[in-house]
Amino acid sequence: MLTIIRFISPLAVLLWSSLSFAQTLSLTFDDGLNPDTQTQAEVWNQKIIAVLKDAGITAMVFPSLARIGGDQGMSLIMEWAQAGHAVGNHTASHRSLAAKDMTLADFILDVEKADAALNHFPTWVPMLRFPYLKEGDTLEKRDGFRSWMNAHKYRPAPVSIDASDWYYNQIYSTLLKAGLQEKAVRVKAAYIEHLLDRASYYDGLAKQVLGRSPLHVMLLHTSEINAAALPEIVAAFRKRGWAFVPPMTAFDDPVYTSPPDTLPAGESVIWANAKVHGVAGLRYPAEDSVYEEPKLRSAGLLP
Repeated sequence: MLTIIRFISPLAVLLWSSLSFAQTLSLTFDDGLNPDTQTQAEVWNQKIIAVLKDAGITAMVFPSLARIGGDQGMSLIMEWAQAGHAVGNHTASHRSLAAKDMTLADFILDVEKADAALNHFPTWVPMLRFPYLKEGDTLEKRDGFRSWMNAHKYRPAPVSIDASDWYYNQIYSTLLKAGLQEKAVRVKAAYIEHLLDRASYYDGLAKQVLGRSPLHVMLLHTSEINAAALPEIVAAFRKRGWAFVPPMTAFDDPVYTSPPDTLPAGESVIWANAKVHGVAGLRYPAEDSVYEEPKLRSAGLLP
């Protein structure tokens, strides 16, 4: 029996270590689609949800009332809920808490307005995805809103992997509208590689500051490029050894439950922790088009 125990114990440790340092990812989608201004909104929405179903992935959507329009946009969010994906809060107006003219009181009203409009969804979860990932430019705003969340049983919905998918979507959509299909396809391929690169970067940064690979949460948007690229995105990550978990599982990772002491507050929670630890060479803003534009320009892929 002792021999068996001696054999099993190192094996258990090895398995635990493998699981602890596995690359694990959850997908979250911000904004929602607006059928009033985006003629393909329903098609894109259905494509994203269908891909998630086919891939066996449970995701989470964070609608902003300003981005989904009226009842038709709400209907698209209901499709997410009916497919089993959690629905959170992304505010009513999609205004940044770090904006100089945004007061704490006004931001709270903005969150409460969205809450009242969204909390009837069957998969509703009281979690807030901060617009632009900005959590306050002053201690009054940052700590004041954290107090509000505690009092109202709200949780923040941080991300570990931030990526400028919105910028790639702008380029992709512009090329398609111009009839430049071949360039659009190349931008989509570059976008998938970009996501893999950003995931690798933030995973490496997490190991540097946390000593481990957390259950990652990636920020994406409901968009034309993600409707087109999501099957390839899922396949590419799985080929690299990434496993997918539901966001509500990932959000239980301790990295998301202990807000870093940074000011201005926000950005990727891994980036913020690296800032606290004094890691050199962090670029700011954490992710922006200024980093992607030169690469696309040099490849001749800008409109």
